[in-house]
Amino acid sequence: MRSIGLTGGIGSGKSIVAKIFRTLGVPVLDADALAKKIMLENEAVKAQILAAFGTESYNDQGLNRSFISNIVFNDPFQLEVLNSIVHPATIEAGKKWALEQNAPYTIKEAALFFESGSADGMDLIIGVYAPDALRIQRVMHRDQTSREEVLNRMKHQISQTIKMKLCDKVIVNDEQSLLIPQVLALHNELITL
Repeated sequence: MRSIGLTGGIGSGKSIVAKIFRTLGVPVLDADALAKKIMLENEAVKAQILAAFGTESYNDQGLNRSFISNIVFNDPFQLEVLNSIVHPATIEAGKKWALEQNAPYTIKEAALFFESGSADGMDLIIGVYAPDALRIQRVMHRDQTSREEVLNRMKHQISQTIKMKLCDKVIVNDEQSLLIPQVLALHNELITL
């Protein structure tokens, strides 16, 4: 079984592409959701986060996302600390999940494939491309946030140009090109490899 990575910058539309693959019956793992679950449920990870960021890291609702985000998105070193805690556990859980699937291929959807080092275990990486202006607009609308906040989050990801060059295949999600035919073509290619 092949392990396929699906990535793209914030607002690129990788989640909608993942949804199309799911509709085709392909097992898809959302690595970002898995990482959030690990931060809530994995006691070793929780202990490391508490040690690194203090008791305010968790509250009655679980992970104090606004507290953590405020720290890590304003300090690149602290972002690296958080990633060094969460990424290894997420990569291992993703490998375990993939072994439990029964399909010609699986997809692991993650924003930070190249940044986290998890691209190494993939047979092929698909990138989802969208123009920056459209990405910013999508995230502002989706998250009800400011342009400055979106730009701040974007600067913590490698540039989209570099990311797409690192990918084996690219799906264009610019609201001009149709997504479903692009995904179907890739799906047919992947099941016949």
